[in-house]
Amino acid sequence: MGDSGTLALVESPVQLLNVLEWAHVHPPAVPTPRPGAASAAPGPAAPGRQLTVVALAPRDPMTRGQLRRMAELAMDEGIVVRWCEARSGRGSLLRTAAELTPALRSAGRVVLGDPFSRLVQVLLPLTRAREIIVVDDGTATMEFTELLTKGARLVRWHRSGRRPSPADAAFGVFASAARRRLTPGRGRQVELFSSMPATPPSGMALRANRFAWTRARFGPPTISSGTDIVGTSLVETGVVDLERYLTAVGILATSHGATRYFAHRRESVDKLHRLSVETGLEIVRPDLPLELVARRGPIGHTILSFPSTVVHTLPLALEGTGVKIQVCDVDPEWLTDSASPRAQSFLSGITGTARDLHGLASVVSGQATAIAP
Repeated sequence: MGDSGTLALVESPVQLLNVLEWAHVHPPAVPTPRPGAASAAPGPAAPGRQLTVVALAPRDPMTRGQLRRMAELAMDEGIVVRWCEARSGRGSLLRTAAELTPALRSAGRVVLGDPFSRLVQVLLPLTRAREIIVVDDGTATMEFTELLTKGARLVRWHRSGRRPSPADAAFGVFASAARRRLTPGRGRQVELFSSMPATPPSGMALRANRFAWTRARFGPPTISSGTDIVGTSLVETGVVDLERYLTAVGILATSHGATRYFAHRRESVDKLHRLSVETGLEIVRPDLPLELVARRGPIGHTILSFPSTVVHTLPLALEGTGVKIQVCDVDPEWLTDSASPRAQSFLSGITGTARDLHGLASVVSGQATAIAP
């Protein structure tokens, strides 16, 4: 790779989707698409900047599967994809760093999706790139810009307030070095490509992600007469109590006549089984990020969602289709004893900004009824 090449580091299907969105509106030069591959009709690309995506494979089977499918879509667009087993066992982190060092050293531009990732924090100081672009990794983008502005440690919101582990301390030096690389400075440009209501720190450029590639590549979708519920992994991350969550979903399903539940890729099999048995909902495990699944259709005429990235991204992906998206706040009583002190304010911020920016209606899940204003 020459010194004008672009290297993207992704660990999830959503991150790779947003790299494709970024490339669509700021297209580097890419090789000719594979014969027979569908085209997203991207904008004109100036020669000289080839995009290579390094997929740092996660362990979770559902996430791996979706990332594989996204990698196929990226290759259909003519983008080079390297699959890297960065978590395959002892020594894999050092091996990955050694393998990627030449590409990181020569890249003129680096695109990354998760600045909180320890793997990325180890790799980022290896690059000499003068341009760094951060694409969305969901709602974590809002936390990233806030922490960077404060000069604080890059720790995910649901982990804040917990006592640092020995591993946290060991990675502290890498986290500090990564934060410095992500801070705009002399000879280094940093850009945020985002669909989230994030305010970048001084000196960081902001480019809006409107999901133009998704809308050009898929749809418009067939819209059914039903209502769909979008799941969340807040139980799996220890923020929301399982029983409270199951009750809330059941109330929403009954009150709104919902028939399908789109599972988050990190939701546990046992939890989804209980949801199916106790609510009668059809559990759908998407093979691609929900923005693409919804755009392909069929999708319900109404989508109900708890605080999640999709309350900001689906209004963009489904723009002009007539699909209604409603947001349901997390009641403070649903939170676990181990939830971060910041949990309630952060989750409320997600839904509040979605209502303000996209004009979404609210839905309330109580003990007996669910009411949509």
